[in-house]
Amino acid sequence: MNYVSHPLIRPESIEERRYQLSIALRALDANTMVVLPTGLGKTAVALIVAASRLHSHPGRVLVLAPTKPLVEQHLRFFKQFLLIRDGSEPDESDFAMFTGDTPPAERARAWEACRVCFATPQVIKNDCLAGRYSLADVVLLVVDECHRAVGNYAYVFLAGHYCTAAKDPLLLAMTASPGGDQAKVQEVCNNLRIEAVETRVETDEDVRPYIHERDIQYVDVYLPEELQAALVVLRGLVESRLGRLAKLNFRVPKPDKLSMKALNALNAQIQQRIRTRDPSAFIAASLHAECMKLRHAISLAETQGSEALKHYLARLGAEGVSSAGSKASKRLVADPAYKSLVEAAAGWKEELHPKASIVRELVRAQLAAHPESRIIVFATYRDTVQTLVDTLTAAGIACERFVGQASRDAERGLSQKEQIASLARFREGEFRCLVATSVGEEGLDVPSTDMVIFYEAVPSEIRSIQRKGRTGRSGSGTIVVLVTKGTSDETFRYVSQSRERAMVTGIKGMSSAPAPAPIPAPAVPSATRQADILSFAPAGPAITVDDRETSSRVVGRLYELGASIALERLEVGDYAVGDRILVERKTVQDFMNTLVERDLFGQIKAMADAVPRPVLIIEGEDDLYSVRNIHPNAIRGTLAAITVDMGVALIRTRDADDTADTLYVLAQREGSERGERKVHPKKSYRSVREEQEYALAAFPNVGLKSARLLLEHFGSLKAIVDAEPEELAAVHGIGEKTARAIWDLARRPYR
Repeated sequence: MNYVSHPLIRPESIEERRYQLSIALRALDANTMVVLPTGLGKTAVALIVAASRLHSHPGRVLVLAPTKPLVEQHLRFFKQFLLIRDGSEPDESDFAMFTGDTPPAERARAWEACRVCFATPQVIKNDCLAGRYSLADVVLLVVDECHRAVGNYAYVFLAGHYCTAAKDPLLLAMTASPGGDQAKVQEVCNNLRIEAVETRVETDEDVRPYIHERDIQYVDVYLPEELQAALVVLRGLVESRLGRLAKLNFRVPKPDKLSMKALNALNAQIQQRIRTRDPSAFIAASLHAECMKLRHAISLAETQGSEALKHYLARLGAEGVSSAGSKASKRLVADPAYKSLVEAAAGWKEELHPKASIVRELVRAQLAAHPESRIIVFATYRDTVQTLVDTLTAAGIACERFVGQASRDAERGLSQKEQIASLARFREGEFRCLVATSVGEEGLDVPSTDMVIFYEAVPSEIRSIQRKGRTGRSGSGTIVVLVTKGTSDETFRYVSQSRERAMVTGIKGMSSAPAPAPIPAPAVPSATRQADILSFAPAGPAITVDDRETSSRVVGRLYELGASIALERLEVGDYAVGDRILVERKTVQDFMNTLVERDLFGQIKAMADAVPRPVLIIEGEDDLYSVRNIHPNAIRGTLAAITVDMGVALIRTRDADDTADTLYVLAQREGSERGERKVHPKKSYRSVREEQEYALAAFPNVGLKSARLLLEHFGSLKAIVDAEPEELAAVHGIGEKTARAIWDLARRPYR
């Protein structure tokens, strides 16, 4: 066997594969997207390119992946094979791993010391927005699972920012499944500034020797009578709702053709009539919501099983009796036919769907024949994952669940640390079967996995390819897909197969097509770019952003404009400009939903009480009066209460970019002499508390936030004025400079 020979790659460690070297050489010339079937070594290509860039260019490499387990996997691979310096072992500080669990100050220190950084994209985006470090000396940006670079995903911002900020940028994007939609693939290429596309398929001559056989089996499954009876009830409920919608003059699909595409088309009709203030459209919207819930219940009965359906019916029941439940839920759970279904489901004492027992027997047979096997079972829903874990455990098969971080109802998610630990135990053979949701589909490298079971077919070619790619990586593998006859399983099987074939054809076409023309990086003022490279942060007006807002397009646009952004967790509001302005941003839909379902007035009042200049931005061009079935006068009364009674400025914006432009102008005005004035605006009435806060806020370097901290600590203005500088500075949040300014001004003679 021949090995890759490079000064920064550990000798005799990486097998020399011609196609990998060819792709790596091309990737060193221009921003490149690499499309390789799973198991053919995309990470090895990234390692070769990274070693070459580090050897020829002073700087560092940044490797991005969408999840912490995948980030940790890349870190392990690079630590195993990359030397950093010619012939010598790397230091521990040469490698850094950044996730949301790493404190910002620690990330800034580690960045300065490392040569290769591995991170989730949102963390790097937040650090760039906050100016914690610069990407100026990053000589290679690796973007794994790059098919995610659409919409407002963090990859999109980072690619544009990197190509603008770096002195010598080079981007390597990698995926096994870019998707069958060529328009979406082109969008990814544009968003990542891709100039060249390197692809291989399993039939290519230079790839074929490294392809391991994968046996794909489709197992037909038949529904038991109890679930067939449940489907009859559910379909009857759907048919009655569609009938009512037809009587309201809506074009409705046939009950047996109730796809998401058909439901979306129906919703488009409803929304069109809502905009014309048609009263029947609001009734239709609620009936549509019932159809959505029923369609989900049908899908669970067909493809998941009785336990998943029972859990969903229980959640619907709880929602239906809750005071906060929707009208759709209340009406549905009150339907006699629905009640009869719930009563029947209560008598189901064990899982009725044959899939669970089929999975158990497949796993048992595989382990009996090959005791050292690793098996991954994929299921879409967590309820199903837990059912399978219980079924396998009861059969004496050691297994663990692998789900996302979020905790829902009584079920706890897995933290990223727990995910990594679970994968490590699986690799080491502490248990043989991993039962995973979609969180396990992307990139997880367990070379010895020799069986993958699909609990259900999935319509997405990307998800299907990612699941299949978990096996056959270092040897032959078996893929088993369970298909319930006469259900959506059959439809999804053929849809995914068709889309996979289309994607392979598209990938071949990408190889022979001219390279896409890269779109330019976002226009950033030259002064801003210079500041970014030299001092890590734009020098524009300062805006404090709630850290939960960083996924929005608004924050990226503010950075492009040159705003100096600080990320904090704001107790009220989404954006703070100086001490005087707080801005709450709501889309039209969110504004109306909060008015109906949550405490809109409480949110706005808290902001109005916090600062003298509260601002509410309502974003979007939709008509406020057509979003929900609310009398126009109620909406007018709400707006009057917010603006007149609470004194909140109301601004309407077209979209996220318009919102960002508005915030930037507000920050510019506040940063000017006019905005910096400490003379308080005229106000007809203030409480004693407000008068005390305003008086202290007029002192040098003291805003309302610091004034409140001091008053809460000392209890009165007199106690503050009498305090020594050391006592003032001891208050958390008050610096020595501010403390000295207060003490000095209180004692300086008036002249």
